[in-house]
Amino acid sequence: MGKPTGFLEIGRTDRDYEKVAERISNYREFVKPFTDEAVQGQGARCMDCGIPFCHTGCPVNNLIPDWNNLVFKGRWRDALNVLHSTNNFPEFTGRICPAPCEAACTLNINDDAVTIKSIECSIIDRGWTEGWIQPELPARKSGKSIAVVGSGPAGMAAAQQLARAGHSVTVFEKDDRIGGLLRYGIPDFKMEKHHIDRRIKQMEAEGVVFKPNSHIGKALPVETLMKDCDAVILSGGAQAPRDLPVPGRDLKGIHFAMDFLGQNNRRVAGDSIPTGEVITAKDKHVIVIGGGDTGSDCIGTSIRMGAKSVTQLEIMARPPDVENKPLVWPYWPLKFRTSSSQDEGAARDFAVATKLFKGDAKGNVVAQQIVRLDGNKEVIGSESELPADLVLLAMGFVHPTHDGLLANLGVKLDARGNVQADTVKYKTSVAKVFTAGDMRRGQSLVVWAIREGRQAARAVDEFLMGSTDLPR
Repeated sequence: MGKPTGFLEIGRTDRDYEKVAERISNYREFVKPFTDEAVQGQGARCMDCGIPFCHTGCPVNNLIPDWNNLVFKGRWRDALNVLHSTNNFPEFTGRICPAPCEAACTLNINDDAVTIKSIECSIIDRGWTEGWIQPELPARKSGKSIAVVGSGPAGMAAAQQLARAGHSVTVFEKDDRIGGLLRYGIPDFKMEKHHIDRRIKQMEAEGVVFKPNSHIGKALPVETLMKDCDAVILSGGAQAPRDLPVPGRDLKGIHFAMDFLGQNNRRVAGDSIPTGEVITAKDKHVIVIGGGDTGSDCIGTSIRMGAKSVTQLEIMARPPDVENKPLVWPYWPLKFRTSSSQDEGAARDFAVATKLFKGDAKGNVVAQQIVRLDGNKEVIGSESELPADLVLLAMGFVHPTHDGLLANLGVKLDARGNVQADTVKYKTSVAKVFTAGDMRRGQSLVVWAIREGRQAARAVDEFLMGSTDLPR
C-alpha cells in the first residue's frame, strides 16, 4: 500500500449531512461530498491487511484496496477504471448501498473501518465531472438479439454488459420511465434521478434500446418476445408486498409503502397525480410498519410532506447497540442503527404487533391498536392505541408477481415463489430464458442486483457464443 502506516496516523471521517431543518424542506440529496484531500487521506487508511475481507463483504467483489491506493496516490482515472471493472454503476451503490464492505473491513474489528462507500462515491462523481465516463462500443456485432425484461439495476447491468459484448439488447419496462426500483422505490433525497438518466444516455449510445410502457405478459404478448429474440433475461423486481391481514385492514388511509413512495417520486419528477388518488402525509399522524430501509424511506418522505407525527413500528426486539465482534466479524452484524431519515424526527418502537385498525364513520383509519411482544408471545394487558391517519406497510416483499409474464412463460418457481435458477448458468426451466436479481433471489440490495445482472450477462453470452470474455 502507498502508506502502510496511514491507518495509524489518520482517523476515520465520513461525509457530513446538511442540517435536518435544511434538508427536510426539499427532496434533494443532502450528503456533503468529500474534498479531494479528504478522500485521499481516507484512502491512505486502507491497511496492507494481507487478506482483504472487504472483497468478500462486497457482493460485486470490488477491488477496494486497489482503488483506495490509487486515490491516495492521486491517480483518480486509474481508480475509476478499477472501480468500473467490477461495478457498472458505482454512483448508485455509492449512495444507497448499506456498505457491507465496511462491516468486513479489517479495521472494523475496532469500529474504525475505512470509509469505503464514500471513497467509491467520490471516485465515480469525479469521473462524471471530468468527462471520463464515455460510451464503450463493441469491436464487432454478434448478430444476436436479447430481450431484458425489467430495467432496474439487474436489468441495466445485464444490458450494458451484453451490449458491450456486441449483442443487440432491448430493455422492456412496464413503467413509464426506466430505472425500476431505483426510479420509483428510492426517494430522490437518497439518490436523485439524473444519475439514472445519464447512464441511460450512455447505454443508448452503446446500442441499448429502452422501451418503457411495455408490460410484457399484459400489454405485450410473451410469445412475440420469445419469437423475436435469441435469449431473454427476466430481471424484474420482487414486487409482491407482504400484507397485514388484521381487522380494519381495508380502511382508507392504509397503503403499501411502494404505492406511497412511487407516487411521491412521480410528483417530484413533475407528474400530476389525480386528486382522488393522492397519498399524502401532510398534517397526519403517520404509522410506518416495518423497520427496514423501505420503512426508513417512508419516514423521510412523510417528514418532508409535513406529517404531524411519524412513528415506526418493528415486530422484532430492539437490536443490541454494539455487535459481538469476535462472533460476527467480518459478516454483516445485527445491531441498532439510526438512518438519516429516522434521525429527522421519527419515534421508533420495537417488539410490537398490530392487533387491529379503527376507522371513523367515513371509513378512514383513525387509530391502530398494538400489543407488546415477549419473543413470539403477546404480553397480556399490554394493548395500547396510537393515532393513525396514514398507515404505510413496509414489511418487505414475498416474491415477484406471478400473473402475466411468469404465468404465461410457465417458468418453474422455487419454494419461496421466486423464479428458479442457479448462480452459474442463471437458466430458468424454459429454453433460452434466464433470470437475475430480485426476481431470482428475492428482495435484496441494489449491489446484489448489479452482481447478478453482470453474472447473468456472462452466462447468456456464453450460451449464445459458446465462450465468453465477460467477467463474473
